[in-house]
Amino acid sequence: MRCPFCGLTDSKVLETRVTEDRYSIRRRRECLECQGRFTTYEKIDDLPLLVVKKDGRRETFDQHKILNGLIKACEKRPISLEKLEMIAEEIERDLKNDSLKREVSTAEIGEIVMSRLKSLDEVAYVRFASVYREFKDISTFLSEIERLLRKG
Repeated sequence: MRCPFCGLTDSKVLETRVTEDRYSIRRRRECLECQGRFTTYEKIDDLPLLVVKKDGRRETFDQHKILNGLIKACEKRPISLEKLEMIAEEIERDLKNDSLKREVSTAEIGEIVMSRLKSLDEVAYVRFASVYREFKDISTFLSEIERLLRKG
């Protein structure tokens, strides 16, 4: 494993735990050169899930893209990184557990993320929705908030 700080490939494992979902192993490591600490995850290597983009291109599913979107939506909100990592892992697991599907659209992923954010934090939900649904003006933004208030 390469150290994200200095690039050395030697590190020692400080702690090993099974994740809450029991589908991967979390390891805390320390670089033998710079003593930087970092976390790695081990998962079973299975068939890749392909994401179908709006323009029809296909690419391999990347959980980090979901996590990055969650982090941006939840910026300055009282939500831990661990919670966001857990949500991203759950979304990936749920998508991969649907064994009949080997491809998923970005639209489907976006809707799943929005539904998770809606129950987690309404401000984060609106932030994500404004980017995902490409709100063009303030009236579109307001109508989404009004819809949220009616259902709440």
